[in-house]
Amino acid sequence: MNNKEQLRQGLKGSPRLKRFLDRLIMNQRDARPRWYVRLLAPLYQHRGRGSKIYCSARMDTPPYRRFSLGRRSVVESYCCINNAVGDVVIGDNTRIGIHCTVIGPVTIGSHVNLAQGITVTALNHNFSDPSLRIDEQGVSTKAVVIGDDVWIGANAVILPGVTIGSHVVVAAGAVVTKDVPANTLVGGVPAKIIKQL
Repeated sequence: MNNKEQLRQGLKGSPRLKRFLDRLIMNQRDARPRWYVRLLAPLYQHRGRGSKIYCSARMDTPPYRRFSLGRRSVVESYCCINNAVGDVVIGDNTRIGIHCTVIGPVTIGSHVNLAQGITVTALNHNFSDPSLRIDEQGVSTKAVVIGDDVWIGANAVILPGVTIGSHVVVAAGAVVTKDVPANTLVGGVPAKIIKQL
């Protein structure tokens, strides 16, 4: 068990300390790291050589989860990257297009192109108990994995628990609810295999 994991386990045993640290790091109203934590982000985020994060990108990446951006990868303007509930790992030579949202835990491979306005989310709000408000029921996560050499068209949505294989094209506007095998083109709502590549 590494040091970060030992720290996480220790905090689970001390809810008051965990709550105090969470309030110190995260702005509860805005659901993002406080300004002084964001100033320190270059010290705890891993950014590969030649990578770029545009200054208008919203990087909700608190230090208690991993954020890693590979070599020569780009997070374009007006993106929102959030690792508050799970690690976000982006491979080499990958482009996260304008106005995309990525909510961890998400692993994106190398040579991946996300077009504009895409949502990749591993987070879902719980809503099974009708006697409670939805915001009182917490969240659940299921990791999303996107393989190497993938192109995801504009305004597509990748939902929790999905694994997309390598050399895949996801058509614009598709909603991916199930795993996508390698070497395929998928599209539609919900996304279905259109052809083999």
